[in-house]
Amino acid sequence: MVRSAIKLFLLLLFLGYMMLWFMMPTKLYFEHWLPKIRAKTKSTYFGQQGSTMLIYTFPILFIATLGCIYLHLGKKHGDHNVEGRVPTSKLKQPVMVKGPLGIVSWMELSFLTMFVVLLAWSTTSYLNGMFTHIDQMASRSGLLVWEAKLEMSGLTLGLVGNICLAFLFFPVTRGSSVLRSIGLSSEASIKYHIWVGHIAMTIFTAHGLCYLVFWAKTEQLSQVLKWGKIEVSNMAGEIGLVCGLGMWATSLPQIRRKMFELFYYTHHLYILFIVFFVFHVGFSYACIMLPGFYLFLIDRYLRFLQSQQRVSLVAARILPCQTVELNFCKCPEVNHSPRSIIFVNVPAISKLQWHPFTITSNSNMDTDKLSMVVKSEGRWSSDLYQKLSSPLPMDGFQVSIEGPYGPPASTHLLRHDTLVLLSGGSGITPFISIIRELLFKASSGSSTRIPHILLICAFKKSIDLAMLELILPVSGTTVDISCLQLQIEAYVTREKGADEDNHKPLQTVWFKPNAIDAPVSAILGPNSWLCLGLIISSSFVMFLLLIAILSRYHNSNMVYASSATAGFNMLFMCLAIAMTANATFLWNKKQNRKRLRQIRNMDTPPVWFNNGDRELESLPYQSLLQATNVHYGERPDLKKILFERKESSVGVIASGPREMRQEVAAICSSGLADNLQFESISFTW
Repeated sequence: MVRSAIKLFLLLLFLGYMMLWFMMPTKLYFEHWLPKIRAKTKSTYFGQQGSTMLIYTFPILFIATLGCIYLHLGKKHGDHNVEGRVPTSKLKQPVMVKGPLGIVSWMELSFLTMFVVLLAWSTTSYLNGMFTHIDQMASRSGLLVWEAKLEMSGLTLGLVGNICLAFLFFPVTRGSSVLRSIGLSSEASIKYHIWVGHIAMTIFTAHGLCYLVFWAKTEQLSQVLKWGKIEVSNMAGEIGLVCGLGMWATSLPQIRRKMFELFYYTHHLYILFIVFFVFHVGFSYACIMLPGFYLFLIDRYLRFLQSQQRVSLVAARILPCQTVELNFCKCPEVNHSPRSIIFVNVPAISKLQWHPFTITSNSNMDTDKLSMVVKSEGRWSSDLYQKLSSPLPMDGFQVSIEGPYGPPASTHLLRHDTLVLLSGGSGITPFISIIRELLFKASSGSSTRIPHILLICAFKKSIDLAMLELILPVSGTTVDISCLQLQIEAYVTREKGADEDNHKPLQTVWFKPNAIDAPVSAILGPNSWLCLGLIISSSFVMFLLLIAILSRYHNSNMVYASSATAGFNMLFMCLAIAMTANATFLWNKKQNRKRLRQIRNMDTPPVWFNNGDRELESLPYQSLLQATNVHYGERPDLKKILFERKESSVGVIASGPREMRQEVAAICSSGLADNLQFESISFTW
């Protein structure tokens, strides 16, 4: 009941927040609401920015804090373990398959339409208000009417672009309580960040062009170099726009897929983009977009703290198909749901590059282990495979991670009669964790009915079939996979038959424990959501106190330029976040120090890896072989496979190349089979 009340309250708060955005461009808001709010919130300590923070910043930070409490209560009472056979909403079915937006469901299209309507409504409202007396304004300024309209159009585009900026950072906040409260994860929301980013840069580019043309026509090109002390700083806006254009150009799919490193490094220009945006418009107006960036900044700093720790890499299993499985020690309280991911950094290859990989271990079955699979498909992954498969002895291997991150623990795996898992190449890795989760439920004697699983996997060569062995968990207790209704249809597309030379056993590389290595642990401990809520609330309070001190000193001693005030406020924001996050992190580290010391001092390999080199005659391996049917020299007929499913509810999950996912989405959205419920797994980065 408490969680339901909190969820209802969060919904009402969010609806009220969205209403403000719709009312913002109206005369009612500017001429009546805003003056009254400013009059009642006028303070010596906060000035004009106090009302802006109260209206736009405080509600979202309050929602994020309350969302942390909501998620903590759900974790505490185990609500995430309750799974029912609830039918999937038709709103989640794909409606658009091919095109610039990718695979889009009805629900996503509805929210995107509402967002575009908000932008269109704001644009028309601002223009109507500004064009009402445009003739008189033009005559007073000595301008032609079209020149005045061009200037006002540029201003309108800037105001509308700020709406996009306000929502831009929510999808890329990986540990966001806002996203998790509504059942979303950051990796599934990356495409929203891409959509909003493209819209924002289109609007901001048009905004800059309008002013450049206006200054050129009115012989005011000197305005390009203007950095006003009180008014808008044109030069700061131009620097921010150039940084944004650099990020925008390198984020285009044609460049991002071919030159990912260029995209990755260039995207860090977001720091300069935001800093010069604040200098451009002033901190008071920047408070409109502040809450999303504030939450992102907290998340980014916590990720930085976690990335400074070396994690304990116990062993690596080398597969003959240029694939390696990394196995780490982890603290038992670190739980992750199927399809969760971690970001990995290997300083021996690159100190700056972080790459996401799917977690293949199951937190229920492997309480002290976390594993992931890396297939050589690029320069970084190829270098990793070469280093680990090198015959030279390795005393240690330094690795840092961020995460895990993933979808909410309450999944929909049990609501279907049949799960059809479609993968291409390394796209099989998310399905390993799904199958292991269902295997745990089936072997634990649960009364819940486990759906039948049909795994359709396509590989280029027969040597890649070795990845199927990763489905079997490497644990101290033998788990018979025959208790699971699993059927595997493997397709080898570029070979006509089996190559006997490819059947090589898996090799295991062990690493000596290092005193400075730590097991994978939650950055904020077992009560991470409560700690995150504490950081959000306490850092904001500290931020307000620092602003109040500056404003008081500002009014009594000297006058700062608006850019200087903005610089101080941004510095205070970073200090408040760093101080509260560091204090929480150190407190949690002190609480866990004893347990971590016990794990570090293990002299023998963990029991879960005693059988790291699997015996080919073992019962689980033989059960896996019996469940597998290999097809050589052909591709799966996806339409036939999906349409022949006659169960009342069939969950279809696709993972792998974009073309394959689009083909499956088109089949499921064709309307010829109402029992198909589609879901796509993709990593946009």
